[in-house]
Amino acid sequence: MYVVHFFEDKIELLNQLLGSVPAVGEMITVKGRKGKVTDVNLIDDKHVHVQITVEKVVIKNKLTAADLAKKKKR
Repeated sequence: MYVVHFFEDKIELLNQLLGSVPAVGEMITVKGRKGKVTDVNLIDDKHVHVQITVEKVVIKNKLTAADLAKKKKR
């Protein structure tokens, strides 16, 4: 069992006790966000630091002030 610390840049997102260490290039989900493993650092026999890059979320159909003004108020 390994203690795996997931980092995005220098911010620790999550630490988990896992049976296997994720590989470089593997797609993972951390806290509901999709990401890709960029680097794996073995600290000692139990601790592993994993660097990930999280995909940016694109918000579609965001309402503007003009759209809100067009709605009929009841």
